[in-house]
Formats: sequence, C-alpha cells, structure tokens
Amino acid sequence: MGDDPLHSLVLPRLDGVRRSATNNYMAKCPAHQDKSPSLSVASGVDGRVLIHCFGGCATSDVLTAVGLELKDLFAGNLSDTARLDYKRKSLESARNQARLIQTIAAAQLDRGEALSAIDLEQLQTAVGREREINDQLAELDVDRTVRVAPDRPCWAVYENWVSSEKGRRLKPGVYWHGFKRTAADDADEDKTDRPITDEWISTPVTVTARTTNSDDGSEGRLLRLVTESGIKEWIIPMEVFGGSGEDARRQLFGMGVIIALKKRGAFMEYLLEQSPAEVFATTCRPGWHESGAFVLPGRTIGSDKVRYQASGKGQNLFSLRGDLESWKTEVAAKCEGNPVLTLAVGCALAGPLLSLVGVLGGGVHLVGDSSSGKSLAQLIGSSVWGDPGIFAASWDMTKGGLEIEASGRNDTLLPLDEIKRADPKRVQEMAYSLANGQGKGTMTREREGRAKLSWRLLTLSSGERSLSEHAAIGGNAAHAGAELRMVDVNAGTRTHRAFDELHGLMGADFHRLLTVAVGAHHGHIGPAFVETLLASYDRPGLLEDFADIRAKFTEDNAQAGRVADRFAVIALAGEMAINYGLLPWTQGSSLADCQLLYSEWLSRVGSGNAEDRQILSGIHDFLDKHSSSRFSDVNASEDDTKVFSRAGYWELSMGKRFYLFNRSALVEAAHGYGLSRVIKALDGAGALAKRDTDRDSRKTKKYRVPGGGSLRLYVIDPEVMDAEGGSV
Repeated sequence: MGDDPLHSLVLPRLDGVRRSATNNYMAKCPAHQDKSPSLSVASGVDGRVLIHCFGGCATSDVLTAVGLELKDLFAGNLSDTARLDYKRKSLESARNQARLIQTIAAAQLDRGEALSAIDLEQLQTAVGREREINDQLAELDVDRTVRVAPDRPCWAVYENWVSSEKGRRLKPGVYWHGFKRTAADDADEDKTDRPITDEWISTPVTVTARTTNSDDGSEGRLLRLVTESGIKEWIIPMEVFGGSGEDARRQLFGMGVIIALKKRGAFMEYLLEQSPAEVFATTCRPGWHESGAFVLPGRTIGSDKVRYQASGKGQNLFSLRGDLESWKTEVAAKCEGNPVLTLAVGCALAGPLLSLVGVLGGGVHLVGDSSSGKSLAQLIGSSVWGDPGIFAASWDMTKGGLEIEASGRNDTLLPLDEIKRADPKRVQEMAYSLANGQGKGTMTREREGRAKLSWRLLTLSSGERSLSEHAAIGGNAAHAGAELRMVDVNAGTRTHRAFDELHGLMGADFHRLLTVAVGAHHGHIGPAFVETLLASYDRPGLLEDFADIRAKFTEDNAQAGRVADRFAVIALAGEMAINYGLLPWTQGSSLADCQLLYSEWLSRVGSGNAEDRQILSGIHDFLDKHSSSRFSDVNASEDDTKVFSRAGYWELSMGKRFYLFNRSALVEAAHGYGLSRVIKALDGAGALAKRDTDRDSRKTKKYRVPGGGSLRLYVIDPEVMDAEGGSV
C-alpha cells in the first residue's frame, strides 16, 4: 500500500468523485444504488482514510464492494490498537446512523403519520443493522475485556465487560459469583472442581459509602448508578430494608437502573450486605450544613463528604440552564437602575448571608397594580437559584404547604406570587411563620412528635394589595408585627410602573426580553456566589462589612431597626456579588437602591412604634365610622335615644370636640389590643386630653351623663391623633 491510500487506492475505485465544499471528496456509494453522491471520503490527520456513507452503509460493506479491506485505509505501519480504535469508531458511527433512522420513524408514528413502504423497509434495515453492529462491537471487546477471578462465593460489580476465569464474557452489572449445586454436595464428596455460576442481578450499582442523616440521625447507603443516561448518585434509606423494598426499586428503575425481575430479593440482599468504610453526612434540607458546607440537590459546595438526600420525587428546584455570562449580560445588566429588580436579585443572594451576619428572616412585599412588573421581579429573583417557572411558588396553599416550600428553599429565597390567593384570615399568621423560620409541631399516628420543619430565608412576595389590606378582607385587624416581617415596597407607581429604567426599550419589550432571558439562563449565580464566599470566607471581615452598611440605614426604634437589618443584608449581598465580578453593576448601586426603598418605606409608615400607629389609626377609623351614630353630647339635658350600642359621648371644650370613650368601645376601636396597651399608645401620643388627678382615675375623667348617673370616660383629642399619624 502506498503512502497515500486515499488517492492511490480508494478514489480510483469509486464513481462520481468530486470535491466537496470542505475540500473532502464525495462519491457514489458502491454498496447501494446511489443515484447522487452520498459517500464522504477524506484523509485523517494520521493519514488514514475516513469513509462515511450518508445512506447508512457500513464502512466494511463499502470496502468489500470495491475489493478493499479495512487495513488498506491506513498509511504506514499503524498499530493494531489504532486500527481497532478506527474500526470501533466506524461501527459506532454506523450504529448512530441506524438509531437516527429509528428515532425519525418513531417521531413520525408519534405524530400519527403512517410510514410508507420504503420507510418501513429502511426502518427494518436499521433495526437489523444496529443488532449486527452491536454484535461486531461485542467481538471487538473480547480482546479488551479484563479477566477476573472472583473469590467465590461473593458479590461483584463490573462497570465494563469482563471475562471470568473460565473465559465467559460478562456484561456490566452486579453479579453473584457462586457454584452450581451438584450430587457431590449432597454426598459430602470432594468439591474442589465444582461448576461455577455467574448470576447477573442488575446493571452496575455500587455501594460507595454509608450515610448518616444530620437531621434525624437515620442511616442509609450512597449508591453509584451506571445507567444509559450517565453516572448518577442516590441515597437509599436503611429503613426500606424493613419492608419489601418495592418503593426503593421502583425509584431506581425510574433513574435508569435495570434489575432482573427474578432477582429482586437478591438485589436487596446485595445492598444490605455492603458496608463500606467511608461515611458521608446527608441532609434533607438545602442550605448550610453543620459541617460548614452549602448543600444543594446534586451538588455540595465546600465539602465532598456531604450529600443532599431527597425525601421524595419532588421537582429539583435548583436546576441549571444556559450559562452565567449570558445571565449577566441579558438579565443582570438590565436590572441596573431598577431598584425593584436589584432588590429581587439582592434578596435571592442574601439568603446564605442571614445566618452568617445574624439577621432574622423576613421578606419584602412588592405592591402594585396588575401587570405592573411585579412578577418579572420575582422571576429574576428565582433565576438566581433555578428555573423561575419551578422555583417560584404561590400564596395559594395551606400553611403546612407553605412550611414545606420554605424548608425546601432554606438559606435561599422563597418567591410568593399574588397575595390575593392567600387566605385573608391566615395570611398574617403565615407571614409570622415565614419570618420566624419554625413550622408547626405535628404528631404521627403513634402519637409521637414529628420533627418540625425549619428554615431561614427571605421571602419575595407580591400583590395588588398590602398584607394588612388583604388581611382586612377577612375581618382581621392589621398586626404591626406581620407588617414588619413582610415590608411593603412600591412596585406600581415608579417611573415606569415597577421599573425606573427601561434601557432604551418599550415597557412591553423590556418585560418580554427579560422573561425570555431568565428562562434560557438560570441557576448559576446563586451557587457561584456561595462558592466564592467560601473560597475567601472571613467571618470577622464579613461582620465588619455588614456593620458598615447597616450604619447607613437610620432608624428611631427597634422595630424599624429590624427592617433596616433586612435592607442592609440585601444591600451587602448585592455589593459582595459586584466585588466578586458576578454582577455587572456599578459599585455602590445595590446599596443606593436599598437605601432608596428603605427611605420610601419610612416615609410611608412614619416614625415611632408600629403598634402605636395601628392603635391610633384604628381609633381614628372608628370615629370616622361612628362619631355621629354612637356618640352624643354629654351636656345634653336628656339622653339621645337614637344612639344604639353607645360608644361614649362628645363635648365641646377649648374650641375643640373631644370624644369620651367608654372602656368597651375603646377596646373595640383598637381591635386586637388590650386596654392597657391602648391607653399606653394614647398617653404616649398625648391624645388623652383630660383626666382626673386622683389615684383611682386610671387616666379617665368622671362625667355626669344625660339621664342621670356618672361614668368614668377616656377623653380623646382626635386632632392629636392626626398629628401622630392616626390617619395612616
């Protein structure tokens, strides 16, 4: 054979040879009736001839048709190994072609389209051809298989073809290597030459480590699964061996493991008998682990000895798609200049920082009209950790369901869309629960306490109404604590509704562009943020950075301080991500946006204690509704019979009208608060205009009332309540 087999041997034997656009050659395939050139012929970098028939013919068939052999395609003294590699690649290429034909036919049938006679013939040929190629590939593997000599009887796992001590080829899988029972066994005779048996149990499943769950101490086994779709890991709880193991096998089948139907019991016995020396920790909750690692489904950051243990078949919230650079360019860059959007990203990144800087959980509630852009902010926040369509949740669930959703996103973000879907009677209770990070205790059927769910995260909520407005629909008074735990943010009356900067686009185009972008690229920046944080973790430095930023958020009471903490940790997360190079924003922009939104919140709620503001507001609203119907002149000569369910009286004094509340009406007006707390708020605001000086007055004044008799009443100046924010 010459130095150039392409030109000296192959091309002269082919018809219709012509140059292709890639400077290779195309020719008519001699192995089938080829009306137009479908055979690609080229020279490889090592001098061998590369042949591929787009009609599906095998290379060996093409060579036979022109009187050549496989060895003729190689220049010089190519090694036998190289020739085998080439033959393997050629066969695999032909098999892929045969499989492609079958895939196309299957798709056509799925669409309800009938196959023509020619299509059916090609399909049958492709099926047969794939079978032949598999046999040829198996023959190639004979010379490469590793010979094993197991110490029978024993279990063994092989991820590739092997040969037994008797030369029998064994396909990949779990095996029981034993002996066949013979008459010699029954007669207790010499057994040195007993026939052997190799029982295939399943596809390769290796028990790589023992596991201990950090949440409840339960044990399991870490399995390495070799499937057609790739290598996978799964943790099987030891408790499944207390039953038939059917559920565990069903889940393994779903992951691609094949178990011989008559060997199901043997498979479970194999797993149970394995006890590797290595021990891994597991947890059913994502986020920070006690080891200092950050655990996510399918990935652990900061340790290779900790794994996430899925508790069921739930969706993987923390999925990946696209790449980080595209997310930065197409999503993050468009968020700059939009405080609501940068807040959403900061909320998502702040989740891992909460426990590190000592900030309690809570949330922000985006308030704005329908279609203002609130949902887009939540999609962008969700894209920090996973697929927005899956990661984002809804208020439309029970309190127990909400606890499960929160626990499944521990140390990250919980986006909750449309507060109007929440039960108005329980929405404030749910807000408390989310912020406090503790689920409700329950019991098992055996009346044993079940472990409570717990979490620490930030919630990114949205709705057309505020939390207190939605609660009022159910007849509940607003609780200051709930409002502080879910802080309202204006996402409806900014420059462009929820947005401040559209980057040269129309509002609809801006919304559409970002919605498409987060669907194509998500799940990268959250893990990258944690990975960078751990690579250079300095707790004293982190606390110092947080203190510096927190000092820029001023407050006049402890309640506003809790809200300031939340905005500060969100700002810190954004600034850290900028420093890490993960966000293409200007240094200081995340802090400035959080300061702006915090100042807007302060200007809306005013200063002072939130409970005091709610009490004054409740009394002010009560007077607006009932000042004419439930109050009358205390100096009238006769009692006003038109007043039903009397709340008190009024009197003109010092050019003002004061309202004289009886005790029950005052508690009714400040719904949800006890009398002593109401008096404390009124007294602190200076709204108690008159009182007797005796010790027993309890900040009341004694009046003679129409119709005879006297009462102790609380004298309230409504003008002072207006000045103190009672009309908020």
